[in-house]
Amino acid sequence: MNSSHTVHWLAVSAYLALIALLLLWLVWLDPPSAALRAPALLLLLGPLLLPLRGLLHGRRYTVAWSTLLILLYFVHGIAAVAGGGRAVWLGGAEIVLALSYFGLAIAYVRLSKPAAPQPVERKQQS
Repeated sequence: MNSSHTVHWLAVSAYLALIALLLLWLVWLDPPSAALRAPALLLLLGPLLLPLRGLLHGRRYTVAWSTLLILLYFVHGIAAVAGGGRAVWLGGAEIVLALSYFGLAIAYVRLSKPAAPQPVERKQQS
């Protein structure tokens, strides 16, 4: 197993852990009121499901643009930490997972970069 493959699966693991954390947060650990639960699930988990297929298949372009998406969850985690209560620990975990995914995704994109084509040498005409 090469290093880009390992980094890819570590990134996917962090991404799936973030999905699991948010799902547990909104359903069991610190759920919003019943009227806001469905919209919160849709708004927080919906965007994470969009790039999931491409991430699982290791598509570089999907991994690259998902790093922009994950920054929203970093900001959400910071807002949760600033809010206080039980959400401080959940927000801290969200920040750690978002930053982990971000770093691993950037590393995967760099490691899986296709090799540049070698220039063709031209023979000089005498």
